[in-house]
Amino acid sequence: MGDKVRTKEKVDKKTRKIIEELIVAYWMEMETVQNYIANSINLDGIRAEEIKKALQADIAAEIGHATTLARRVNVLGGIVPGSYDFKASQKYLQTPKDTTDVVAVIEGVIEAENSAIEQYNKLIRLCDGFDYATQDMVITLLENEEAHRREFKGFLKEYKKS
Repeated sequence: MGDKVRTKEKVDKKTRKIIEELIVAYWMEMETVQNYIANSINLDGIRAEEIKKALQADIAAEIGHATTLARRVNVLGGIVPGSYDFKASQKYLQTPKDTTDVVAVIEGVIEAENSAIEQYNKLIRLCDGFDYATQDMVITLLENEEAHRREFKGFLKEYKKS
């Protein structure tokens, strides 16, 4: 993807790589929003209500994350890509065939959070000793994703008992 990263001006190789990884994280957040919306609408049944509410609450947070990442791409001289550059990858978070399969959605959310956490840790390491502002921003995003994951791990514990 490195050669596909568009910038407003010439940037050094390390900054280009940071922009590239920020864009990866941006697309992950955008795709998560799409899937959270779909699952918060498509899930059926009494057992689904609490999960639907939690997903709806997290949509705003995930949009906030995407916006934060996009702003940082811009600050570093990158160009935030439009929808033609989007390539879906979250198989694990698609609405299940059985729309009452709440556990499948919870497990998909946990997987999405794990992927975001992995990407944010990659960015934190990439920025270390070079771009402290991006690193600090990503640490905050990481903390939010870890909290989301903890919430859904708690749901999974409860739903697997039933």
